Amino acid sequence: MKYMPCNVIVGGFFGDEGKGKIIAYLVRKDDVKLAARGGVGPNAGHTFSINGETFKVRMLPSAAFNSNTILAIGAGVLVNPTVLLNEISIFNAHNRTFIDFQCGIITNEHIKKDSSDNFLKDKVGTTGTGTGPANSDRALRKLSIARDCPQVKDYLNDISMLIHSNLENQNNILLEGTQGTYLSLYHGGYPFVTSKDVTASSICADVGIGPKHVDEVLVVFKSYVTRVGGGPLENELDKEESHKRGWTEYGSVTGRERRSSPFNINLAKKAIRLNGGTSFALTKMDVLYPECAGITDYSKLPSSAQKFIEDIESELGLKAILIGTGAEINAIIDRRERVH
Repeated sequence: MKYMPCNVIVGGFFGDEGKGKIIAYLVRKDDVKLAARGGVGPNAGHTFSINGETFKVRMLPSAAFNSNTILAIGAGVLVNPTVLLNEISIFNAHNRTFIDFQCGIITNEHIKKDSSDNFLKDKVGTTGTGTGPANSDRALRKLSIARDCPQVKDYLNDISMLIHSNLENQNNILLEGTQGTYLSLYHGGYPFVTSKDVTASSICADVGIGPKHVDEVLVVFKSYVTRVGGGPLENELDKEESHKRGWTEYGSVTGRERRSSPFNINLAKKAIRLNGGTSFALTKMDVLYPECAGITDYSKLPSSAQKFIEDIESELGLKAILIGTGAEINAIIDRRERVH
């Protein structure tokens, strides 16, 4: 049986790489029929801008704006019912949102515990969204799951079955990872990490699909590195220099100022290896090179920007197939080969 493409999108650094924009672009450009979110839960926010309006999602996939796309949340994802129902309402996605029967449910007690734990709050820099305590309860097999939660009963489904059914019907599938490679519980800078693995393999496991069905793993990098919370950041800039370069950003969930450093090729190489990356995207070139803003043709980029990109491609042995040149989802250079 012939299947349509199933692609995984993951972050290559510490999150905040611009995955939301890349995913929103692909959903619209490639007529994606189903987008499924893996990862941790509402501690990760994805942002995308359409026609000057900015949207942020913490539970739904970044395909939420597209009324033709089925939105799925895999069994490995923790759900905050209040956040989920609010986003479903915002995007009028009542009839196309599905969460797995086995998604873990975050309660107010988890949130209180997360926010009051001095180690998590002060040293690790937790988002305070309850995901760590909830995943701890899940490991102990005492966490409530979606099938027992009346708030989400109208949206329950077998997400693995739903994905495979769409593949068999030759529909394009996109699997959305959250956070970034170096926030992985296993592969990041422990203990300054999230509460589970977030590399491509785990995103597939979260939604219930085996590796044989994945066509491409797209690793998203930003043209510089940022991270929120504690932990080492090689070649970190001080706040004054970060402001001077225009690299100052704030977390989508917490609003905290992000720390920044120049692009790190060694981290990028390892991220490609850990995720089995087949290609990569590079975002915010307009921040690094303001003259790149809004350009959609690679040949029109200034030579300095082209050299920056091509040096990375040479080191990684992969092509930058998508290059972000602005916040709007169409401010992008698409260098994918077209099959006619």
